[in-house]
Amino acid sequence: MKKFAFIGAGSFVFTRNLVKDILTFPAFQDSVIALMDIDDERLEFIKKAVDKLVEQGKYPAKVLATKDRSEALKDADGVVCTVLSGGVKVWRNDIEIPKKYGVDINVGDTRGPSGVFRALRTIPLMLDICRDIEKYCPDALLLNYTNPMAMLCRAVLGQTRVRATGLCHSVQGTASMLAHWIGAPMEEITYLCAGINHQAFYLEFKWNGRDVYPLLREAVSNPEIYNKEQVRNEMFLHLGKYVTESSGHNSEYNAWFRKRPELIEKYCTCGTGWNPGKYGYVLDIYLGREKSWKEDIIKGMSDENLDKNRVREYAACIFNAVFGDNTLFEFNGNVRNFGLIDNLPEGCCVEVPVLASKRGLSPMHVGRLPGHLAVLLNTSTRCEELAVEGAIEGDPRKVFHAICFDPLTSAVLSLAEIKKMVDEMFLASKDYLPQFKF
Repeated sequence: MKKFAFIGAGSFVFTRNLVKDILTFPAFQDSVIALMDIDDERLEFIKKAVDKLVEQGKYPAKVLATKDRSEALKDADGVVCTVLSGGVKVWRNDIEIPKKYGVDINVGDTRGPSGVFRALRTIPLMLDICRDIEKYCPDALLLNYTNPMAMLCRAVLGQTRVRATGLCHSVQGTASMLAHWIGAPMEEITYLCAGINHQAFYLEFKWNGRDVYPLLREAVSNPEIYNKEQVRNEMFLHLGKYVTESSGHNSEYNAWFRKRPELIEKYCTCGTGWNPGKYGYVLDIYLGREKSWKEDIIKGMSDENLDKNRVREYAACIFNAVFGDNTLFEFNGNVRNFGLIDNLPEGCCVEVPVLASKRGLSPMHVGRLPGHLAVLLNTSTRCEELAVEGAIEGDPRKVFHAICFDPLTSAVLSLAEIKKMVDEMFLASKDYLPQFKF
């Protein structure tokens, strides 16, 4: 009997889908599913939903719901983390304050000033969770889905002994999108994808062994397809390789698309959810969910038919490879760069192919990225390294410097303006930053 602990289980749709996937594997059908969240209502909802999955599937699994993290983690084999430190009311400061200074952010959960402050709030929580894993289930495998992925994984893998990797659906999701654009069945597509989270590139993309980048260039010349992902398609046309994460995200990771209102209007009106006068596409969605989440969950639980088809998340397949039936599984995961990508900083967090097996997780050597892509990613990784050091050491100067060199921020603001913005962001989040002295 295996045990799976979901920390932040109140992330309803994700938790329910991943539990459903786990239970489809014969080795896990009698598992203990431990659901942990600090929100009573969300915990109650997800407990009912998982109980329903077990009942519909006639599985011998057991379901535990608790607010006690140690109870959830004790003797766990697999841990899934989907936490949010401070909630949407705090996160909105990460969007609204930079916007006031002219740094127009669309999503704000990965890098840049918004991603850095989200990391500052979340790293202490993640390290606390990992200390509990070391104490209550030291051999467990932690799969992190919390953003900012790269900075959190860098902190966890650098500061703890926990076996861990970070997962993002953008790699398989984008590959499926590109296959659709060229009319290829996904099962006939192979690719080599590497870089950093949300900024990984398909170094190879093949259909039955044939390079199909010429077909992608032809597809992107169609205005209908171009407008689906304006930012990413523009990057592809100029940089030559396709990037994994959405246009909404990638529009904020560089200095090319959001530094002037006319550029936002030209490149970010399609495929990024841009709305003039709004805070940011994803923040708008989350603010709306604050009012509707209960109704959405109740509606979602009303479906009486159990769909046993697996979703595109990798976690269940990874767990199965490591401590289930040991079927090998390859995926793209976030790990530290020890001899994996030759022209990115040693020890930074990279996203590369990883083989999961009963030996554990084995990241694969990729070699050198194309030089121009390495320039772009070196900027991001260096800023992330500084931000993580600042978060762990409680050093606001390192945090300031990490944001100084963020491409979008530095394209819009002077150093003095950045300092003023960062000071205001510190003030807004100070109750969630125990490592800093104010």
